[in-house]
This record gives sequence, C-alpha cells and structure tokens, in this order.
Amino acid sequence: MTTTMTRSGPGPAPAARATASPTTRAVPPECEGLTPPDADTYRDRIEIAGDLGERYEEILTPAALDFLALLHARFAYRRCEVLGARQARRAKIAGGANPHFDPATEHIRTDPTWRVAPPAPGLVDRRVEITGPTDRKMAINALNSGAKVWLADQEDATSPTWSGVVEGQLTLRDFLRGDLEYTSPEGKEYRVTVPAEQTPTIVMRPRGWHLVEKHLVHLDADGVRRPASGSLVDFGLYAFHNARALVDAGRGPYFYLPKLESPAEARLWNDVFVLAQEELGLPRGTIRATVLIETIHAAFCMEEILYELREHCSGLNAGRWDYLFSIIKTFRDRGGRWILPDRSALTMTVPFMRAYTELLVQTCHKRGAMAIGGMSAFIPNRRDPEATARALAAVAADKRREAGDGFDGTWVAHPDLIETARAELDAVLGDRPNQLDRQRPDVHVGASDLLSLDCPGTITDAGVRANTSVALRYLAAWLGGLGAVAIDGLMEDAATAEISRSQLWQWRTQGCTTAEGTLVDDAHLDAVLDDVLAALPRTDGDRLDDAARLLRELVHAEDFPSFLTLPAYSRYLA
Repeated sequence: MTTTMTRSGPGPAPAARATASPTTRAVPPECEGLTPPDADTYRDRIEIAGDLGERYEEILTPAALDFLALLHARFAYRRCEVLGARQARRAKIAGGANPHFDPATEHIRTDPTWRVAPPAPGLVDRRVEITGPTDRKMAINALNSGAKVWLADQEDATSPTWSGVVEGQLTLRDFLRGDLEYTSPEGKEYRVTVPAEQTPTIVMRPRGWHLVEKHLVHLDADGVRRPASGSLVDFGLYAFHNARALVDAGRGPYFYLPKLESPAEARLWNDVFVLAQEELGLPRGTIRATVLIETIHAAFCMEEILYELREHCSGLNAGRWDYLFSIIKTFRDRGGRWILPDRSALTMTVPFMRAYTELLVQTCHKRGAMAIGGMSAFIPNRRDPEATARALAAVAADKRREAGDGFDGTWVAHPDLIETARAELDAVLGDRPNQLDRQRPDVHVGASDLLSLDCPGTITDAGVRANTSVALRYLAAWLGGLGAVAIDGLMEDAATAEISRSQLWQWRTQGCTTAEGTLVDDAHLDAVLDDVLAALPRTDGDRLDDAARLLRELVHAEDFPSFLTLPAYSRYLA
C-alpha cells in the first residue's frame, strides 16, 4: 500500500546562503537539480513508498509527514551543499593537502567569552551511557540497565530496514507513553521495571547527513522525486511525536549528531533545531545535541562546532571507531606514513588517539560542555567466566584512563559492563555529577599531534583474516536486519566494520606486504574471503553470500566507496 500526504503553504524564510560552486556540488544523485527553497512558500511533499505494517500509521501520520515536508523544503538543498563540500574537501586531501585549524575561524577559538548552554535536565550527570538499537527487547534492557543515559541508536547500531526505522520510532513513542513491552518468540516477557525517575535519559542518534530513506519520497517544488534524508526523517519523526512528552516528563528532546565534518554541518543542524522548536511550540534551546567527534576533519574544528550549536549543545563525544575509520578513509591513497597496522594495534593509548581525546576534553571544558568517552568494544560472555574477566579488566582500564583524563561520562554496549564503568567514574567524580571544572591547561595539542600516525604494530596475515571475517559476518548480520553484533568477544557495529573493509582496500591498493611476507593483492584477498566463508556455519536464509559478494566489491573497487552502508542499503535492504 502506498500513501501520499501533502503539505504546502507559507513557512519561515530560509537563511540567506550563497550558491554553491560546481566543485562543491559534486553530490549524490538525489541532489542533482535540487534548487534553493523559495523564500515565501513551498510546495514540497512527502510520499510513503514503503509498505504500511501494523501500527505504522501511528508514526506516519498526515501531520508528521507534513512536518517532514517542511524540514525537507527548508533544508534538503543545504544538506546537498554540505555533502558537496565534503567532496571538495576530499579532493584537496587527495591532492596532498592536510586537515588544519582554519585561520578564518581563529577568532572563535581565541574568544574567551562564549560558552555553550548549561546542562539540560537529565544531562547533568552522564557518567555511564549505554548504547544500543531501538528494537523493543534491546530498548527495554537498556532502560532497565541503571545507566544515566541511553543512546537510542538509529544509526550505526541499527540496520535501517523499513521495519527497523518505523518500529524503532514506535518503541520510543510507546515507552514515553508507558506502553512499552515485548514478548519473545519463546514466550519470555520484557517490561520496563525501574521507576520513571530512574530510567536513563534518552539521547536519540539519527542517521548521518549522507544517508537517505528510500521508503519515504521527497517531492520538491518542481515535483521531482528523491529519497528523503535519513537525518531529517529520524530527527523529525522523533521530535514531532515525542518532544512535548519529553518536556512534560522533565527532560527534553536530545540527540547525538553523527559523522559531522565541519562547522557548516553543525550550523545546518542548529537551524533545523530552531525551525523545529518554532513549529512544535518549544522554547528556543529546548532541543540539545551532543556531537560525535568521529572524523579527522571535526577534530580540527571542535570549538567551531560547539560555537555553531552553542544554544543547543550538551557536549562532544569521542567516537573512537568512526574516528579511526575516518583517518584510514581520508588518507587512504597517500601511502607511506598514512598506512596503519592491524586494527588490534590501534588502541586508545597510541599517540594520535591520545592527542585527539585530550584535545576533546580540554575543548569541551573550556566552553562548559560535557566530554563523553567512547565505547570499549569488549563485551562479557555469561557462558565463559574467563572471557568475561578479561573483558571486564579491559573495560575497567579503558574507563579509568578516560576518567583520569577528565571525561564526564563514558559509553558501554552491554548492561553487564555498567557496574565496572561506573566504579571507575565514581572513583574520580565522587559525589560530583561531572568534572566540568577540570580545565586541562596542561594539554598542548597541535596539528602535527593529530596527524602523526606512528604507532607500534604491523600488518599481519592474521590481521587480514580478522578484518575479512569481521566485515563479512557483520555485513551478513546487517543485511539480515541487525546493526550491532557480538563477534569474537567484541561488539561490532557499522563503524568497526568500516575499519575492517577500509584497511583491506588500503592495504591492497598501496601494495602492502604482511609481516609474514604475503602481498595483500586481489588474489590473496579473494583466497582469504573464500576460506573464511567456507569455514562459517550456514543456516537457511542467511545473508552470507550477499555479504561476500558485497565485501568483494568493496575491497576490489577502483574508487573507494565512502560508506559501505550506501551500496548495501540501496541494493539489499527492503
């Protein structure tokens, strides 16, 4: 069943903007021909192109689609502008330029007077945050976990099937109305059992600007059909249905913003927030965002990102796995010193990762923003006490380092890790809700520190095989509808799979040889993939063959696909 809902009429005038140059308009296909919005009226519409499952009409209401149409009318063109700027930035890097601190925004970095908004209700103490997808079972486990914050993830921990997108929204809506429950196929019942005041504050993560939602179609003023923006869909539906309920519950509509590369991208989000608050009747500043610093480009403009979002900003997060992926992707064809060793050697203690995280803490506290640590990938295994002990020790060491560095909170991916992580934060924080007063004047990080990729470790045959195995098994799970998967004692999501496949691509194209003397070429990667695939157990309906086909294309591609989720989504997900 296909349903069409329409909105047209007057709306707030868009902010003035310059027309992008042809260079910066090298954008995805859905952006071709898109023009700036009319200043006075719009005739944009949103159509439903996906099937309507049970209760979908509770989320995809005429008024909600009306709201999405407004967001697309005002911001679809600017989304394309920032994506075009990414392409231009990439071209400069390929030509030998390096990321740098922008002299044009030095006045922002040196102005001592500005601060971000004070911590919002429910975000004063964030010492342990649990991350996870928004399916009903995982959501209930997170809400019962005892964490301070639940990152309700519609991005890297979610496979964006149409059912996953809409039913994730239903999960969040049901919880905020006291209706969330789940019965497993085996008959086990799940309910939120902790008192409302003890449930974690929800911070929802929408998809990044580069992703689309093909089951919702944006018809622009000229009637041209394009897939909707995944970012605007995820944000818009959650804010529209839940902002008022969140405020009434003493919290608010809070978001994690992924994959940002520039102040312009932060400014775009800020303008989305301003318009949404006006439309939803919320005081300006009600919406709050925490930005994931998970690209090398964002590391050079943390203060500018905070500045653009300052009335809506809660802090920054050290998105460590995507950050490593960004480094590999950014310098993938520069050779030599830009080639990193096995993923297992890329710990948070290597110098360039230490520089990145210490600069993040210093920057946040300088501006009154929270600094939130990243996710240790280790997870417990309730059937293997020794593996669990190793995981808990690794997590404790990771969180002890973060607390000692000045982070105000940290991430875990499993409820069984909360107690371990909390103990390390408690040891430093005590009764204080955060350590915003710790300014870190001892930190002196320059461009060379962020770009010095020297670290111990080599490329090994085992590293090639591990990358192949992780990427293959994760892709099979993702194509099957799972976005967060336990593999070999680690929690893998799209970010860690990206590291794996991008290292394989880089090692192949740069002619790398392993420590054992094996040339990482097409033939070797094919042989390893065939061997890994043959060794995996098979089940009816698994997606391993599709995953192998996709991974082979990704690592053999002449041009590096910027995100594996783009071809995977367009070709394989329903």
